[in-house]
Amino acid sequence: QVQVAESGGGLVQAGGSLRLSCIVSGLTFDDYAMGWFRQAPGKEREGVATVDGNGVTTYADSVKGRFTISQDNAKTTLYLQMNSLKPEDTAMYYCAASVGWVPLVPLQRTEYNYWGQGTQVTVSS
Repeated sequence: QVQVAESGGGLVQAGGSLRLSCIVSGLTFDDYAMGWFRQAPGKEREGVATVDGNGVTTYADSVKGRFTISQDNAKTTLYLQMNSLKPEDTAMYYCAASVGWVPLVPLQRTEYNYWGQGTQVTVSS
């Protein structure tokens, strides 16, 4: 059974950094695309950063240059390094895994089948 669990969220001041972690069991990161999504209250869940089965990364324009997605050597943990955080980054962040090797639209949430319960990131101004 596939299980996804995020951690690392918290409260940080604007300009600060956080690193989110996602542990996945039941599948391997090198076989499936993985991604980070976020959802603020009253808004739709949006793609933040993804990595496909070939290691190709995709970033939302709003986080490009500030966030970095990566995997550990065992490909069992996914990370999101978030630097220069802004108040508009405040959201529940979700880790997701796709059954597809290369999603046609990497940042589209419907491309992903397995989801964690989320970890809250709050950035104060």
